[in-house]
Amino acid sequence: MPQPPTTIVDELGIALSNLADSATGAFTPTLRLGVTGLSRAGKTIFITALVHNLLTGGRMPGFAPLAEGRFIGAKLAEYPDATIPRFAYEQHLEALTGKAPHWPESTRRISQLRLVLKYQSKSWFSGMRGPTTLNLDIVDYPGEWLLDLPLLGLSFAEWSAEALDRADRPGSGKEAGPFLDLLHEIDPLKDANDVDAERLAAAFTDYLRRSREHGALSTLPPGRFLLPGDLEGSPALTFAPLPPQRQAIRSNSLYAMLEHRYEAYKDRIVRPFFRDHFARLDRQIVLVDTLRALNAGPAAVADLETALTAVMGCFRQGETNPLLRPFVRKIDRILFAATKADHVHHTSHDRLEAILNRLVSNASKRARFAGAETRSIALAGIRATREGTINAGGETLPTIIGTPMKGETLDGTSYDGKTEIALFPGDLPERPDSLFEDGTPVALNFLRFTPPQKLDRNANGDVVLPHIRFDRALDFLVGDWLK
Repeated sequence: MPQPPTTIVDELGIALSNLADSATGAFTPTLRLGVTGLSRAGKTIFITALVHNLLTGGRMPGFAPLAEGRFIGAKLAEYPDATIPRFAYEQHLEALTGKAPHWPESTRRISQLRLVLKYQSKSWFSGMRGPTTLNLDIVDYPGEWLLDLPLLGLSFAEWSAEALDRADRPGSGKEAGPFLDLLHEIDPLKDANDVDAERLAAAFTDYLRRSREHGALSTLPPGRFLLPGDLEGSPALTFAPLPPQRQAIRSNSLYAMLEHRYEAYKDRIVRPFFRDHFARLDRQIVLVDTLRALNAGPAAVADLETALTAVMGCFRQGETNPLLRPFVRKIDRILFAATKADHVHHTSHDRLEAILNRLVSNASKRARFAGAETRSIALAGIRATREGTINAGGETLPTIIGTPMKGETLDGTSYDGKTEIALFPGDLPERPDSLFEDGTPVALNFLRFTPPQKLDRNANGDVVLPHIRFDRALDFLVGDWLK
């Protein structure tokens, strides 16, 4: 998948925005970190943990600047772009650490936050100058929006053909059936009218929503259909794919109306997102709910691979010439993270990382060829379980211990959100390729757990958020800038 096509006007806008960033950071360099992930991957949790650990100097032995005693501290600062919503860090932290800890709401729109990091450089020259500062700008956006970027290279007819081909595939009938039935009833060449456009768009949105619930990801574009925000009900979100037409298409036909709205969606929604935010990133972490896909079955695993490959094709990857950096920015490091590593025993973490490596192998090769460095890791931004063992039939099994969320069910048992259990989560396959060779489903005991109900505090009285390899992720994404 090639990068989204841009116009001369787009490139000029990107260059001017980068130049403005460089001018603002003339004395304090700025690192823009993009955080994204497909549905329910844990973006909000990751960012909240990142900000809190940097502000409080959390337990992060794998974060070299802190382990070496060079990290002095961090503080929140006002983000320079007043038109972008601020990431609600304080509210999310309160949800996680309040009297009744609960997971905060997931990402539904773009948001940003700036941290100013102060550290002592390793270099002799910098050491003579005293502490150095770095602006860390965190850009949070829904992964569903990221899946829209390939649309910039597709005409309405091309997108319609791809969307309808996916809807007609075996196994999609339950989700796509009502939309396809309605599509057969309506003549695309009839006179344009809002009633038919709204009916088709509503049925198509229901199909996308059901697909997401059953683990499908590559079928989601247009992403704003599921997360419309202020655009809900607007003409730019009131279209649907239509079958190819052999007859001439009249300018006042329903087909022409939906085609025009599709192009407006690209030009007024998708293209500005790419130009103003996505094309200006320096680093990127892609959070992947690998376990959920494995639990959903082989079709969901294959679909996840397709979605990740499409996502990666949109990144502006590679090394940036330092002389051109005031005008051009590229993502030179990409971290793929299999989240919810606390849902399996640590003895399975190597296998979880191997499965993630298999899922992103094609995308990762392209990134490295372009000059970007990639890495995969299994992590938990906030650890919700601890580990133990149980004896079953004379065999000792590794377990995770935690409190399933209210309403979670397993083997006929429904949990109340208060009872702690020990659970053997199952074994991940030793060979990741087996997931693609024979389509064997992975039998996992997969439950969602509540956040930790009791948290330690450090010497300053700050809450300590337990994690798994979060510090290593932070070191890969930011550590080299703090040398």
